[in-house]
Amino acid sequence: MKKIILKLFRSLSKIILPILFKIFINLKLNRRVINFLSEKGYKSNEKYNFNKLIENLLNNQKIIALDVGAQGGFNSDNFFPKKYNHFFENILVEPIKEESDKFKDKKFVINKGLWSKKEKKKLYILDNRLGSTSMYIPNEQAFDLHDINDKDFENYKVTRTIEIECDTISNQLSGLNIDFLDYLKIDTQGAELEILKGIGNYRPLLIKIEAHFFSMYKNVPNWHELVNSLYNMNYILIDLKGIGKHSTRIPAEADLIFIPNFNIEAGKELIKDNKKKFTSLMLIFGQLKILQVISKRLQIGDNVIEKLEDQYFN
Repeated sequence: MKKIILKLFRSLSKIILPILFKIFINLKLNRRVINFLSEKGYKSNEKYNFNKLIENLLNNQKIIALDVGAQGGFNSDNFFPKKYNHFFENILVEPIKEESDKFKDKKFVINKGLWSKKEKKKLYILDNRLGSTSMYIPNEQAFDLHDINDKDFENYKVTRTIEIECDTISNQLSGLNIDFLDYLKIDTQGAELEILKGIGNYRPLLIKIEAHFFSMYKNVPNWHELVNSLYNMNYILIDLKGIGKHSTRIPAEADLIFIPNFNIEAGKELIKDNKKKFTSLMLIFGQLKILQVISKRLQIGDNVIEKLEDQYFN
């Protein structure tokens, strides 16, 4: 009976959706509706609660996470549900002292910038839009590609410049006696590639990193250099989520999700050696279908994971 009802609804949708499309176009709501449905679809696996499953996998172990650009706290953008935050041991990186002071209750806080080597760098602070602070100067000539209105240009003005001490990921983690990094997030307004160069021998199981297809900052490395660097480190791109407004039909900026390249031996071994934490991260990030594919290929899955339905593809 359920299959008959589903088939009926699918048939009706083929008739109704074209009509709704014409209505939304005339009301100039088409893009808004598409964006709404896209966002809801992206987060559709949040209906699940994997807490018990992850607890069994981790067996009281913590997922070691390095959050580079931690303004607002760990997972401040709610990229994955906050109900999973307690599974992480967070290392927060925030070079602006007023911001890092807000994390005094946290176990690990790095009040420095990260870079490809140990040196001093200028940080261009945008007090009117602190999240857009960068080691690169904003480029007003590129604002049109981000669909930024003229009246908002003031928000992107550099209000002050400070000099900060920078170090590498590898040096800082070694100094904290961290031997293995499970999850790496880098959101640093254009400095992602230089920071990644300092990763040393650390190989996270999942990397969330911001890429600029059309950067609003001057002299930021091209996005493909960042992607190529990660592929050269034996990672593979599995997800892309646009950020903010844009004038092109692709996002001007996006969050990219990389995991070890399961098509090559180095990636396979990294996943197999850390299969429980890898599986936990994939569940937390809602990457169910690709997890099932990898689990089947590498023979690391179980019946519970095999039976999960990835709502994103419905």
